[in-house]
Amino acid sequence: MATNNPMDYRIISIGALSRHPLWRGDQPQRTAHATTTLVRSGGRVIVVDPSLPAQVLDARLGERAGLKIGDVTDVFLTNFRPAHRRGLAAFENAKWWVSEAEREAIGVSMIGQLNACEDEALSTMLKGEIALLQKCRPAPDRLAESVDLFPLYGYTPGSAGLLLTLDAATVLIAGDAVATQEHLGAGQVLGGCFDVEQAQASFAEAVEIADWIVCGHDNLLPNETGRPF
Repeated sequence: MATNNPMDYRIISIGALSRHPLWRGDQPQRTAHATTTLVRSGGRVIVVDPSLPAQVLDARLGERAGLKIGDVTDVFLTNFRPAHRRGLAAFENAKWWVSEAEREAIGVSMIGQLNACEDEALSTMLKGEIALLQKCRPAPDRLAESVDLFPLYGYTPGSAGLLLTLDAATVLIAGDAVATQEHLGAGQVLGGCFDVEQAQASFAEAVEIADWIVCGHDNLLPNETGRPF
């Protein structure tokens, strides 16, 4: 979506939940993956939540924006959960970003688990996860022109989105703070939150500030929750 503002964005892949709690009778039957968004601003090419396998992401980037994985300069993770970073390792030439709060909290937790671990396979897995996290840099307040970090703590200890400032609207890439269209409409946060109260506060902040919301496991949606347009 282009404007006079030298920044544009588009959905590369729409995510899904393994089980949708607001769909009546829905049972776990899908592989969970997050919505992947592309943001371009001031020469930066930013992929948010590279959730699909690398080969699929490369194809989607070509289909949606005429790009290859090697064209991407930055990757931003709204949180460090596996469903948001399945294709991360493929972006070896890009800078990887995650909120400082997420990086610190997850790092401390994993190091604690590693220190107490007596299982060799689990220990190897944790070391790999820690090495991946160490490659992620603490995200600055502004990732690029008109692309600002927006803390959305609660679903994880340091969840954060990106706030895009367009000429006549604001767009929030919300991650799991606003999971799906149904969660937005019902005013509900996703289950399994690290801190439910904080997640609800973050949801309220997202709804207050954004004209459009990219949900963590759904499409780009207009914010029709009573805010004036």
